Amino acid sequence: MKILQKDHLPEHVTQTFERNGIDGCIAVQAHTSEFETRFLVELAKTHPLINGVVGWVDFTASNVSERLEHFAAHSIIKGYRHIIQSEPDDFMYRADFRKGIEALNVYPYSFDILIYPKQLEAAIDLVKSFPQQIFVLDHCAKPLIRKKEIEGWKKQIIQLSQFPNIYCKLSGLFTEANWKSWSAGDFYPYLDVVFENFGAERLLFGSDWPVMLLSGMYVQWKSLLEKYMQHFIPDDREAVFGGNAQRVYGLIKYQNDEFGDM
Repeated sequence: MKILQKDHLPEHVTQTFERNGIDGCIAVQAHTSEFETRFLVELAKTHPLINGVVGWVDFTASNVSERLEHFAAHSIIKGYRHIIQSEPDDFMYRADFRKGIEALNVYPYSFDILIYPKQLEAAIDLVKSFPQQIFVLDHCAKPLIRKKEIEGWKKQIIQLSQFPNIYCKLSGLFTEANWKSWSAGDFYPYLDVVFENFGAERLLFGSDWPVMLLSGMYVQWKSLLEKYMQHFIPDDREAVFGGNAQRVYGLIKYQNDEFGDM
């Protein structure tokens, strides 16, 4: 993965954003450390394109409430994530982790769920257990596109989508297909599933930059989704390409929202 073995900072993606009509982004953690959370907060101070930060604290720690309160001083933080895909399959059932999610529920933060399909069952139980917590499923739970496996993933996506407190991020699919040899049609069956079940009102455009560079370019992914949505009404396209992210991550406030002002 030599393409990733260099700096990837806001200045390295600014021109890409401008060419693709991107007004701003949410910077999402990639390392399980508070140091990186502070680093992203500092980047946002000098790079206006970063509209929000999804950071990290240890949700299994006994002092998780103290750490959340500590970072609450930074209004740029809009949510948190833990790289659960690297954890055992039963991680989301752990009592200490669930206490951490309970502590998070006190704040107006979302929690991004980064998992593999094999962890969807636990994710369903987690989302069901915390109905007042906003969750975001990252990368559509990374379906095995290169193997064309869809039925098991589809069944659990349908179950997960029944809970109104979870959204799904349209990102990270490039690297689940065959790198450099994919076609747009490889993604359409999976897009059909998430659009049919989450609906345009609970889907968020995302890029997974810079990891996506392993398999394609920013413009390719954005164009693919735009092509897929070409016959959608303008309100749906606007929601997927920005409006939903603004709402979920609290960049704007919606009156009478089902979860209250965010």
